[in-house]
Amino acid sequence: MYVPPMDLLVVAATARELECAAGARTLACGIGPVEAAIATGRALAGSAPEALLLVGLAGGRGLEPGTLVLGSEARYCDLHADVHVPRLALPDERLLATAQAALPEARVEPIGTSAAVGGTTGCDIEAMEGFAVLRAAELVGVAAVELRTVSNEVDEPDRSRWDFERGLAALKEAVPRLLDALE
Repeated sequence: MYVPPMDLLVVAATARELECAAGARTLACGIGPVEAAIATGRALAGSAPEALLLVGLAGGRGLEPGTLVLGSEARYCDLHADVHVPRLALPDERLLATAQAALPEARVEPIGTSAAVGGTTGCDIEAMEGFAVLRAAELVGVAAVELRTVSNEVDEPDRSRWDFERGLAALKEAVPRLLDALE
């Protein structure tokens, strides 16, 4: 069982995605950017941790299920009004470097955040919570990084073809390695 040396919060949309982080402090933030922002903001408003690791499943364009992806940035893709609002959240450079060293097989790419499923972000990796969680962490000064595993093709409408089990298995293998590297 993992016991973190630093005050680390592991966040995922669902409890099932958090099973890979046994022993760590965790938060199931809910599915989608709104729920993720609210839950993460509430959790960080109390006693903010030193660092935050967002983990979970994602859609990928042309990638096999189980492919690991570290976010080089989280892009918010739902707002289409011509107004100046933040649309990009960057990972902490130190956490990203540690994650890359611990998971050398992981791709490092932008991850698009959208409440819609299926090819709407312009990114090869799409998820629903990344920008919301990383932005909440940024606003309170908490270092954060996003790790995703691909479970499906971005444009695949037939959810029976999505491979949640393979994505979850990849998380279960990768997250303990990353947590160990953070010691």
